[in-house]
Amino acid sequence: MSEEAYTLAIDIGGTFTDVVLRDHASGILSVAKVLTQSPDPSVSVLKGVKEVLNGVSPGAIVRAVHGTTLVTNALIERRGAKTGLIATAGFRDALEIGREGRYDIYDLFLKLPEPLVERRLRVEVRERLYARGEVMTPLNEDDVVKACEVLREGGVDAVAIAFLHAYVNPDHERRAEEIVRSLMPDVGISVSHRVAAELREFERTSTTVANAYVQPMVEKYLARLEDGLKVLGILAPLHIMLSNGGSCSVQTAVRFPVRLVESGPCGGALAAAHYGNRSGYRQILAFDMGGTTAKAILSENGSFPITTESEVARVYRFKRGSGLPLLVPVLDMIEIGAGGGSIAHASELGLPTVGPQSAGADPGPACYARGGQLPTVTDADLLLGYLNAGYFLGGQMELSVDCAADAVDEFARFTGLDRVRAAQGIHDLVNENMANAARVHAAERGIDLNGYALVATGGAGPVHACGVAMRLGIDRVIVPPAAGVGSAFGLMLAPIAFDYVRSLVSRIAALDREVVNKLYGEMEDEGRALVREAGIDDSEIRVVRTADMRYVGQGHEISVPVPLGKLTESSDGTLQAAFDASYKKLYGRLCEGVPVEAIHWRVTVSGPEPEICDVASVGDAGGQGVEGQREVLFSEGKYGTAVYRRDKLGKGAVLQGPAIVEEVESTTVLPPGWVLHVDDTGNLILIREDA
Repeated sequence: MSEEAYTLAIDIGGTFTDVVLRDHASGILSVAKVLTQSPDPSVSVLKGVKEVLNGVSPGAIVRAVHGTTLVTNALIERRGAKTGLIATAGFRDALEIGREGRYDIYDLFLKLPEPLVERRLRVEVRERLYARGEVMTPLNEDDVVKACEVLREGGVDAVAIAFLHAYVNPDHERRAEEIVRSLMPDVGISVSHRVAAELREFERTSTTVANAYVQPMVEKYLARLEDGLKVLGILAPLHIMLSNGGSCSVQTAVRFPVRLVESGPCGGALAAAHYGNRSGYRQILAFDMGGTTAKAILSENGSFPITTESEVARVYRFKRGSGLPLLVPVLDMIEIGAGGGSIAHASELGLPTVGPQSAGADPGPACYARGGQLPTVTDADLLLGYLNAGYFLGGQMELSVDCAADAVDEFARFTGLDRVRAAQGIHDLVNENMANAARVHAAERGIDLNGYALVATGGAGPVHACGVAMRLGIDRVIVPPAAGVGSAFGLMLAPIAFDYVRSLVSRIAALDREVVNKLYGEMEDEGRALVREAGIDDSEIRVVRTADMRYVGQGHEISVPVPLGKLTESSDGTLQAAFDASYKKLYGRLCEGVPVEAIHWRVTVSGPEPEICDVASVGDAGGQGVEGQREVLFSEGKYGTAVYRRDKLGKGAVLQGPAIVEEVESTTVLPPGWVLHVDDTGNLILIREDA
C-alpha cells in the first residue's frame, strides 16, 4: 500500500448525491454534495468524485463503497426489466393472490400493488415436491422448453424461476435454470432457492421476481459506475452497501440486487452509532433527515435490530401489508415521508399536511429557483431564519427568499395564517410527524426512550433534531462532524457481510441435528467463499448463527442466538434456554409447558469491521466568534440569534441557545433553553437545560 491511503464513499439520495473522501492518516474528510441527476445518477456520482479528489491521486484510493436507492426507486416507479416467471403448475397466480389477510379491514376498495410480471408472462410447468422435498411429480423438461418459447416471444429481459418447496430440494429449479440458460443465454435468471431459500411461497416468489426485475438495470448501472471510476484513475475495489448493514462486492450485488433495497439509508444508522458511541452514548435514536425522506432506528451498544419482513412499493406508503413483500434482511428502520423537499398541502380531508410527496431534486423546493412552486419544508425553514440563503452548501447554491415566500403564501391563504405563522406550522407539523412515527416505533418494541440520545444526520436532520427530541422527551442531541453527509460516511463503516437462510420446521425435542448441522455447514461454506471473493482473508472471517423460533401454534417467530460448532444432544437444552431468554426479554413472560419449534436457520458471514481513526483533532475553544446575527422565529418567539461557523468552534466551546451553527453540509439549530458544547471527538452535544 502506498504512503497515502484514502477511502471513497458515495451515497445517492432522492435530492442530493453525497461523496466523502477520508484520509486514513489524518481522518480528514473531504466532502461534495451535488444534486442527483435523473435518469442516470452515475453522472452526479462522477461529478462529486471529481470535486472531492481536488489534487488527491486517484491511485491513493484503496477502497470505494457505494450506497444507492436505485433498486427501491426502480421497484416503486416500475422501471425494471420486462420479466417472466416460470412457476409450478397451479401457482402462476401466487403473485396476485398473495395473502388472505387484508392490510386494512375497513377499506372496501382495498388496493394491492400490481405484480411485477404480467399474467401472460407467468408460465406454468409440471413439477411438484412434497413439503419435505420428496418428488411428487418429476420436472417436465418439455414444459420448460415451451415456457422459454413463450417468454422469448414476449420479449423478456429477465426470468424468475420459483417452484413449490424448492427451498427444501432445489433439484428441479437447478435443472430448469440449465435449460433456460441454454435456450435464452442473454437474459438474467434468478432462482428462488438462491435468492430466498425459505418457506412462504408468496413471499419467496415475490422476492425472486423482484430480484430478476432489477437485475439487468443494476448490472448496467454498476458497470457504468465502475468504468467511470476507472476513467478517473480509481482502480480500488468497489463495494456495495447492503440493506443488512454490511457490504459486498459488485459481483455479489449483481447476483442479488434485491439485497440493496435499503442500501443508502443504512449508512446513516451506522454513522449515528459510531459517533454516539465515541461520545459515550450507548442507547441512541439514529435520526437521518435528507431532502426526500427521514429514517429512524433504535440502537443499543452499537447494534441494530434486523427484520426479514420488509416491503417496498407500498400502495399506501405507511400501511404495512400494502407493498411487495421481500424476504431479505433489512435494518429495522422506520421511514417517514418527511424531508427538506416534502410538500405542504391540503389532505383529502381538507386538513393541512406535509408529505409524503416530495419536490425531489428536480425541480426541488421553490427556494432553489429551479421552477418549483409548491411550498416545502426547506422553504419554511428558510423563511423562519434557520437557513442562510447565501450559505447553503457553503455558498455553492444561493436560495431565493422571494420564491420561498411566494410558495408559502399559497399555503398561508389555505390555512388562514400569515406567511411566517404558516411557515412555522409547516416546520412544527413535520416535526410532529417524525416524532410520532418514532414514538410508535419504540412503543411497538417495548422501548422507553427515556435515557436515549438522538443522533442527527442528513442535510435537514440537525435543523429539526431538537424539535423532534423535545416531542419525544429526549433531552440530548448529538450532531456529528459532517452530519449532512452522515450516510455517506457511514458506508465506510460497513464490513463485508452476507446473510443466508434455510427453512427446516421442527420442534426442538424432535430436532434432526445432523440435518441442521449440514444446513449450517453449507451456508457457512457458501458465505466464506463469497466474503473471500471481496478480498477478505480466511483468518478474518466471522460467523454468527441464529434461528427463528416460536411456540407451536404461534404465527410469528423471534430471532434466537445459536452457538457455533456442531449441534449435539446437549444442544437441545441450550436452544431452549436461548429461546426462553430472548422471548422473556421481548414479552416479559414465558408460556410454560408449550413446546418450542424452529422455522428458519440463519447464518451471517462477515469480514472485519473497517478501522476508522478519529477525525482530525478538534482545536481548543479559542476561535468561537460570532459570524453574524439574524432574526429567527422559534416556537418560544422571535429572537435575535447569533450565527456561528462550525469549523471555528473548538473543543470545549459552549453556546447558549438560541443559536445557529452553520457548516457546508448542514445547519444546526439550537433553540432557547438548550445549551451546546463541543466534545473532544468533535461532536456537538446539545442538552436541554431543564432536563
